[in-house]
Amino acid sequence: MSNNNERKPVALTITYLSKVSFASLNGSDSEADNINNIKKITLENNEELPYVSAQAIRRALRDQLETMGWKMSLVTPGDGKHPPSTECDPAKYIDDDLFGFMNAQTESIKRTSPLRVEALCALSSYKGDLDFGTNLMGIKGGANPNIFETEIHSGIYRGTILLELDRVGCGDGFVKDDLDKELSNQDKINRVSAFIDSFQNLWSSGRQTRFLSDVSPKFIAAAIMFAKNPIFAEAVNYPIDMSLINTVKHDYNSFIKDSVFAVQKSVFGGLEGSENLADGFMKIKGWIKELYKDE
Repeated sequence: MSNNNERKPVALTITYLSKVSFASLNGSDSEADNINNIKKITLENNEELPYVSAQAIRRALRDQLETMGWKMSLVTPGDGKHPPSTECDPAKYIDDDLFGFMNAQTESIKRTSPLRVEALCALSSYKGDLDFGTNLMGIKGGANPNIFETEIHSGIYRGTILLELDRVGCGDGFVKDDLDKELSNQDKINRVSAFIDSFQNLWSSGRQTRFLSDVSPKFIAAAIMFAKNPIFAEAVNYPIDMSLINTVKHDYNSFIKDSVFAVQKSVFGGLEGSENLADGFMKIKGWIKELYKDE
């Protein structure tokens, strides 16, 4: 096996915890007309765990990039037979680069997303809590108020992302008319750094008008790796056990270029072997600068 100093990392993986005190994060199909359900997965023991779908997380990251000033690829509606499509220009648009695309309307053009996302899943079960509400428009109009209920949950949520660093700014979708439009190293640094900022400030717009909640990471276990493997995905739990997380680091040591554990102390307190959250994300950005600088 080659020395780690001679190999180049190919992936960034981050498993994270978010704390949600009172929320209805991701809507599901309603079982009744007057109940707004949240998405849940049922375990073998019939325990129901609320979750935010990977699709919703990807949309939240994309929206945050746009909020931060990045120009997004224009979406063209489908024609009935074909689904909607972006402009399919990853050289120009960060979302086409990181989130991929497919356009089958005129010719088959696609880019598989370098960003892999796990659903943000609660680590505690849904207990049947409901928020009771009424539609004030019905009251003001003289009619009977529209009574409805919304499922709510409180707990710790866990999610994982993996970004294929060797595919950012290059590869499928970048080659047009026999010309390879691979981005410069600085452009790659800028895009991945922006993505890290959007992830650090993860914010979903769904149901936030009545249930404002913060789903941004409050604990992260991150690694820049020589293999594409979300190694911390099943190792991070609550309460956080750093000794168990460190066993994962040991098990995959030969595949890890560097790693960092970081925590927001106001939420989870101090954890042995962890840094504060700001320093943790700065360290991750340092990995990215070092990787693309050395290409």
